Amino acid sequence: MSQAHPTTGATVDPECPVSLELLGEVYRADDYDLPYILETIPPLIRAKLATYLYGKSHMHQLGLKVARACERDDLIRVAGEIGSVIHGQSHLKAAPVAAEPTAAPTGRGGRPTPAPKKISLGGSAAKGRSFD
Repeated sequence: MSQAHPTTGATVDPECPVSLELLGEVYRADDYDLPYILETIPPLIRAKLATYLYGKSHMHQLGLKVARACERDDLIRVAGEIGSVIHGQSHLKAAPVAAEPTAAPTGRGGRPTPAPKKISLGGSAAKGRSFD
């Protein structure tokens, strides 16, 4: 028995505010080209696109990039209070990467603190034991 498979390719999501072709351009654009593509999209449609992408788990970060090119008022106009949240998140700076400590931490009396013991779930203690 054979199953029928669609042969028409990608289908348009009725929720997406732009054409499938333009969505593909935005999706494939690098950080240099994306602003140029986004400035060709009218402000309210751009805000709708940011909101649409933000709501898709696999395109969440792209939604934030698009939102950076939107005015806060436009995002609020198309998405209500969540538009304000999207705008705020899109303008957050990335958290700094923690630096590796250069000196060993010290405990009481200035002595170095021992490194934590590694825990193995396989357990080497059980290797020699028989469970007959």
